Amino acid sequence: MLANLAAGIFILPFFLFSATAGQLADKYDKAKLARLVKVLEMAIMGIAAAGFALHSLPVLMGALFLLGLHSTLFGPVKYAIIPQHLHTEELVGGNALIEAGTFVAILIGTLAGGLLAGSVEHPAWIAAGGFIVAFAGYLTSRGIPPAPAPAPELKVSLNPLTETWRNINFARQNRTVFLSILGISWFWLYGALFLAQFPAYAKNVLVGGESSVTLLLATFTVGIGIGSMLCERMSGKHVEIGLVPFGSIGLTLFGLDLYFASPVGLVGTTAHSLSALLSLPSIWRVLFDLMMLGLFGGFFIVPLYALVQLRSSPAHRARIIAANNIVNALFMVVGALGAGAALGAGLSIPALFGIAALLNAVVAVYIYGLVPEFLIRFMAWLLIKAAYRLRTEGAEHIPEEGAAVLVCNHVSFVDSLVVMSASPRPVRFVMDHRIFGLPLLSYIFRHGRAIPIASAKEDQVLMEKAFAEVSAALKNGELVAIFPEGGLTPDGELQTFRPGIARMLESDPVPVVPMALTGLWGSYFSRIDGAVMKKPFRRGLFSRIGLQVGSAMPPEAATPAELQKVVQVLRGSGR
Repeated sequence: MLANLAAGIFILPFFLFSATAGQLADKYDKAKLARLVKVLEMAIMGIAAAGFALHSLPVLMGALFLLGLHSTLFGPVKYAIIPQHLHTEELVGGNALIEAGTFVAILIGTLAGGLLAGSVEHPAWIAAGGFIVAFAGYLTSRGIPPAPAPAPELKVSLNPLTETWRNINFARQNRTVFLSILGISWFWLYGALFLAQFPAYAKNVLVGGESSVTLLLATFTVGIGIGSMLCERMSGKHVEIGLVPFGSIGLTLFGLDLYFASPVGLVGTTAHSLSALLSLPSIWRVLFDLMMLGLFGGFFIVPLYALVQLRSSPAHRARIIAANNIVNALFMVVGALGAGAALGAGLSIPALFGIAALLNAVVAVYIYGLVPEFLIRFMAWLLIKAAYRLRTEGAEHIPEEGAAVLVCNHVSFVDSLVVMSASPRPVRFVMDHRIFGLPLLSYIFRHGRAIPIASAKEDQVLMEKAFAEVSAALKNGELVAIFPEGGLTPDGELQTFRPGIARMLESDPVPVVPMALTGLWGSYFSRIDGAVMKKPFRRGLFSRIGLQVGSAMPPEAATPAELQKVVQVLRGSGR
């Protein structure tokens, strides 16, 4: 009863004060707030010491409530400060360090707390240890560079209900951001469900002792740390949301396998030693599943946090992070209640893991159905990673916001996927209407809101409709990509650029970013034999391809002839 009460007291401030915390982080310098929060943490440790000295449960519970308040105040600061100090290409790496550090700290704190509780003569020493950690945090916070307030004129409202609803509405203004928050919250529900069952799972299923609980926690935590750190390498220095479906697939598969791998029939009147458990092959499969759950959890969570930061309005970013924290807490409470009800009804812990994994698949399908961008980026990322080794140069020239036209040579049917995988933003591709009949590629392009076009001779109405759609997209601040050769190169050489780009810029004069693809001529998707997709694996797997991106050109200079010269220079002698 006390354990559940303590958990409830700790999480209560997230519901009561997250909205206020978000406002404070938007109104004041986040570096100063971080230092003040660390000072508050030291004061809370003093209250905890008094509670231990007085043997007062109310004082100790009060200290726990204040620690929840401390975490509530620090959350929006921690995540909203990252985009203020990191470039866009560093966001994934920064969030990876945050997530890996968070879970490693949870592991170390859990182990250190247990060791202190079992070794010191008076529990006040536990509070002393907490004070030392808080003081170290304060010293570290003094090195945080200034992070000026994005909304210093903001008037702070202390009404948690109205402000919570207002913060959630800020998040809902961008559909992708809000659904990313729901995805993050689902991960915390899913992860917390597993973590909460580790003690009972170790005791009742594995028939192990405290050391086996620590092993399960450490394995899961290390997996999340490794997965988080791998995200930067696998993302190619931009927010690669294609990793999110990849992560959800792993969370489902290894959650299900944990159900099947959980041993049945381990008996004993006393807990098995750790060495005895590790001698069983089935335990190694359990540990592997937990490691993979953590690993794919890192793939899932890091890009989502980075995406929320990237696409949130800077003036509202901390309040959107606060809304995320509120929804996270709500999901974890609902998950805990649901798990408790299922276990109380007689469901076994392994079966609970299996059902959670199946629900994860259902949630994933629902979210990716609402925002196909996640699944499209995953398909593009998977195809490029599975078939090629892409080297991108100059991707920083692709604008992070605002309208622009991307112009590229056309070598193969997968050119758009290569450009898509290198772009930090969604791209609307203008492409031959016949491509929409190709299997798989048709799904990607239709749900990626590609714009089909035909020549005036083929379909004058479709051509005019395409130009109108391009104009609407540019007026809406989107990226539009075009292959001005008008079709795939028949000989690997650059063909004459057609005048369609001039018509686009005449209607909407926006910057033009030239690009050049190399290495795709001769591939399965090119016309080297006069027809595409004739001979699979012609160049083998993992052939090297390149994408060179040039500096943006002003619209008045971006004539078809001049663009062709620039693309030819970027392309060099490669095909």
